[in-house]
Amino acid sequence: MDFELSGEQQQLQDSARELAERYLRPELESHDAARPLPKEAMLRIFEVFAREGLTAPRLPIEAGGSGMRMLDYGLVFEQLPPVIANSLLSHEVTVTRIRAGSNEDQWSSVLADLIAGRKICCTATTEPDTGSDPRGVKTRLREEGQDLVISGRKMWITNGSISDVVVVTGSMGTDANGRNLLQRVLVERAVSPYESKEIEVFGFCQGHTAELLFDDCRVPRRNALGKAGDVSRVLTTTWNGNRPLLGLMAVHLAQRALDMAIGYAGVRRQFGRLIGSTQLVQQNLADIATAVETSRLLCYKALAAVDRGGRTNGLSAMAKRYATTSCLAAVNLAMGVHGAMGISAELGLERLYRDARMLPIPDGTNEILALIVGRELTGLDAFRG
Repeated sequence: MDFELSGEQQQLQDSARELAERYLRPELESHDAARPLPKEAMLRIFEVFAREGLTAPRLPIEAGGSGMRMLDYGLVFEQLPPVIANSLLSHEVTVTRIRAGSNEDQWSSVLADLIAGRKICCTATTEPDTGSDPRGVKTRLREEGQDLVISGRKMWITNGSISDVVVVTGSMGTDANGRNLLQRVLVERAVSPYESKEIEVFGFCQGHTAELLFDDCRVPRRNALGKAGDVSRVLTTTWNGNRPLLGLMAVHLAQRALDMAIGYAGVRRQFGRLIGSTQLVQQNLADIATAVETSRLLCYKALAAVDRGGRTNGLSAMAKRYATTSCLAAVNLAMGVHGAMGISAELGLERLYRDARMLPIPDGTNEILALIVGRELTGLDAFRG
């Protein structure tokens, strides 16, 4: 077992860092840190992602993607500013989900613009009363002639307010066992308008978290993706890749906090000595560094397992849960190392903390992830009797 990155992987990381410093951070710094970026700025960012093959990393080359291994994608993803990485994740996983259930016509008419970064997309599953259990979706789909009509609300949708395309999960009724018969539908805003409203949140403030309203929104019936009932399979397969990526966003934040804490400990003096020479500060730095390293390795392991195929439900859930919990605690410790400066808006650690606190929510809360790990360990499902 070799824990060293190959030369090619090191080059991927270096290129991603350069991309972030040259294109992404200047875009973020040129806009209000407390407000969502304008769509024009996001389109410039997605143009950069498209050039680097990041708008469809999970698609094979023959389908217009870059065919990256998930581990290599994770090495790149970790280097990106998390608020931008979050938007990229919403977009590229939706591209993957469209490809998983699209026909040739949809590939040419929709995917080309999304892969080129000319349009932005997202997935809309979560609702005001439905989060961890997608089978409880209340959004309704009904057939009328050659159309599907969508009625319902979606909440907490990353990219929702800037989206040109959204994949909506809705119910076509119930099956023979009385369970929701879920269907995925591709909706193009220019063809089938829907309303969006930005939701103000306390982290990732330059990102876009929205409520979407579909009020008898009509879409061509051919925009139905896959088969009714395949929603859980498609979501679970893609979530297994998403979860360690979200964990690496937490690693990015904690690594930045560690770097800041080490730097501060080397210049701040109290009681006639550098605080970095005191035992408790060194212990805090050691704990932060351990959280970063273990979280990173666990997320890498989960992505490598996805690359090998097979069932990764438990490992992917474990990686996200551990990384988001440990790295949030690590950022908190770094704030403590800085004393009063740690809570100042000027320094920016409080922003790292707010961003890190956002991460335990999407693609499975930590409580749900614990139950997924428990199910894999025992073979018993704690979700339903």
